Amino acid sequence: MIELLSISQNKFTLPIENPVLIFAILLFIILLSPILLKRFNVPSIIGWILAGVIIGPYGLNWIDNSNSGVEMFSTIGLLYIMFIVGLELDFNEFMLNRNKSLTFGFFTFIIPLIVGYPICHYLLGYDSNASFLTASMFSTHTLVAYPIVSRMGVARNQAVAITVGGTILTDTAVLILLALILSNSDGGLDFSFLLRLILSLAIFSAIIFMIVPRIAKWFFKRADSEKYSNFIFVLFVVFASGFLVELGGIEPIIGAFAAGLALNRLIPHSSALMNRIEFFGNALFIPIFLISVGMLVDISIVLEGPRTLIVALTLTVVALLGKWLAAFATQKTFKYSVVQRDLIFGLSSSHAAATLAIILVGFRAGILDEYILNGTIILILITCLIATIVTQRAAKIIAINEENEPLTPAAMGEFAQEKILVPIANPLNIGHHVELAMLLKDKKSVNSISLLGVMPNNEEVEKNIVSFRKQLQEYISTATAAEVDVDIVTTIDHNPADGITRIAKETMTDLVILGWPGKAGLWDKLLGEKIEQIVKNLDKNLFVCHLEQNLITHKRIVVISPPLAEKEDGFALWVNKIYKLSAELSVPILHLGHPQTYKIISSSRKTGSVVFQPFTDWDNPISCGDQIKEDDLIVLISAHYGYISHLPVLETLPTRLENRFPNHNKIVVYPKRNIAEELLENDDFVFIP
Repeated sequence: MIELLSISQNKFTLPIENPVLIFAILLFIILLSPILLKRFNVPSIIGWILAGVIIGPYGLNWIDNSNSGVEMFSTIGLLYIMFIVGLELDFNEFMLNRNKSLTFGFFTFIIPLIVGYPICHYLLGYDSNASFLTASMFSTHTLVAYPIVSRMGVARNQAVAITVGGTILTDTAVLILLALILSNSDGGLDFSFLLRLILSLAIFSAIIFMIVPRIAKWFFKRADSEKYSNFIFVLFVVFASGFLVELGGIEPIIGAFAAGLALNRLIPHSSALMNRIEFFGNALFIPIFLISVGMLVDISIVLEGPRTLIVALTLTVVALLGKWLAAFATQKTFKYSVVQRDLIFGLSSSHAAATLAIILVGFRAGILDEYILNGTIILILITCLIATIVTQRAAKIIAINEENEPLTPAAMGEFAQEKILVPIANPLNIGHHVELAMLLKDKKSVNSISLLGVMPNNEEVEKNIVSFRKQLQEYISTATAAEVDVDIVTTIDHNPADGITRIAKETMTDLVILGWPGKAGLWDKLLGEKIEQIVKNLDKNLFVCHLEQNLITHKRIVVISPPLAEKEDGFALWVNKIYKLSAELSVPILHLGHPQTYKIISSSRKTGSVVFQPFTDWDNPISCGDQIKEDDLIVLISAHYGYISHLPVLETLPTRLENRFPNHNKIVVYPKRNIAEELLENDDFVFIP
């Protein structure tokens, strides 16, 4: 009995060493903090940091931040943040604004350095090495508040894109500066490390951006049905990348961010895999990282004398001032709004991992004293609190403004209530039609994607219905993992085309995604009586798809549109969906069409990821095939007889494209009709030859 009591007491000695109890406490904090702070409208990030202060070694001393389990989860959380940043980055927007990212990276690096050095050197009285190292710490920032913009759906705002790009640039510059200062403090500046650094970066970049994407593409193809293997593979790439750059003397956060960029095009933002990645990070790894940041804070150091308090307040004010000036300079340079400036400031003002790493390295090297170390801990707490508050407020305003924006001609329609129908002839040969529907679906829509099966009315109809539903359960599970609602609809009809047409009308479907039976290349069979009957009788937006390859393998979308395509009622929908697909796959668009069509599109939305080339040679339309490459997704905008944009050549063009590009994924779009006779009665109608 005494022995059992002794064992029990040992389990509750402080700090707690029992891994089961430590994990239970961390989970309790992750669960409780958002609930308690929600009524005060305080971001949960602040709650986790404050909870770390309370339970840490300088608070109640429940958990020591040197605990191997906590340290491991903290490291995972930090790398996870940087990885998700790279993964969620709108690559098209990033490349479009790379010069702006470079400009912001320059501002956010040089301005805090210029402001910080004289204050550290002349006001606080530190030598040149200590002043430069401390001032470089002001230039770093950790995207602690990034989960806020991700959760509010504004992660693709241009202000976020340039801040993310600037983060990696300024942190890399600071790490190089750290190496220079350390080399100088050892008695002389050794430039040999620069050669090692450049060589390491070159080797790492070749591996991450040339080899890893090819391996990932191969793996995702082979393990398409093994959803858990995909997730484990992604984790392996993240941490292997972090370790590789660490071997070259670079912070592993750089490797995690690069891994996100390398996998960006291969993991669509609306996919089940992306949902799993975000779920594990936001639910576990990132909160524990934020709790561990709070554990570093020692509130009692303010009682050690005025020197500590003066240094802490000075460092904090200078750090915030430098980042605000950088955000202000960026705002004025690119004419951003005040809210966008606040968002840039909020995201870039938090100091955590990189800051702490630099200060700890400087302290252990004897360059910095304990006042700088303790002051930096206070700086981390205050800047993280301010960053989350400012980011939450700015992101909320931007989200509301985007929600209230009036619908433009290219965004017309009741997309908030859109309905997508995917008729399925053979559940064993769906291809990637359900995946396409998930990528195209508007997240604001309350309606689910409907998978439709039309059964012949015979003696085995009930058995066929049960079998059809069972065979589609895998797709239901995949959609559920991606937080997309999918339901199964079955109906009985002697004619499948009539059944599809009837259900589409009954459910008030906006978009019907059709596959085609038969061997690829036999277009006369593909657009046989069934498809032709549906096109003729169903006044809906139709996407007739040949999708045998995984959508993530594409590097570009080639859109071919006829003259007057903008006159059809379904014009807004297909433009919206093609742009959404481009964003989901992070691939650019090549639009071959009439200049007037592109003029209408560009007047109502950003076209930064679109390359437009006029195409008017409809006497020889197959000549557009010269622009198509091996990894392109071909989208042909067609029209049925009687449509205003109908051309006789459109009836044979799919056949000719199929013969020339039999192995390409292809989508033939039949927009919702706008009958020529009706348009001719409209005084505003102008014929464009």
